[in-house]
Amino acid sequence: EVQLVESGGGLVQPGGSLRLSCAASGFSFSTYVMSWVRQSPGKGLEWIAYITSSGASAHYEDSVKGRFTISRDNAKNTLYLQMNSLKPEDTAVYYCAKFSDAATGWRGRGQGTQVTVSS
Repeated sequence: EVQLVESGGGLVQPGGSLRLSCAASGFSFSTYVMSWVRQSPGKGLEWIAYITSSGASAHYEDSVKGRFTISRDNAKNTLYLQMNSLKPEDTAVYYCAKFSDAATGWRGRGQGTQVTVSS
């Protein structure tokens, strides 16, 4: 059974940082392109970053480019998202997912972790 378990969310002040983790199991993690997506209050799911299976290349949505960094440790089956210079508009539930799940509306995503950016 595929499992994706996110952690690391919380309340942070504007300008602060958080590091999210996603522990993967039940599939061959190292062979999949992985993504982070988020859902802000009242909005749909938004893709924000993906990383290739080897970790050699990553791509970002414009609103997070230069502030967020996606990475992975294939030995630990873990995906990360380092978030710096956080803004109130980054407030959302953050999910990890296989990039291929985009075709299903990210149906296979994890349970999510809440990030709230507020003073």
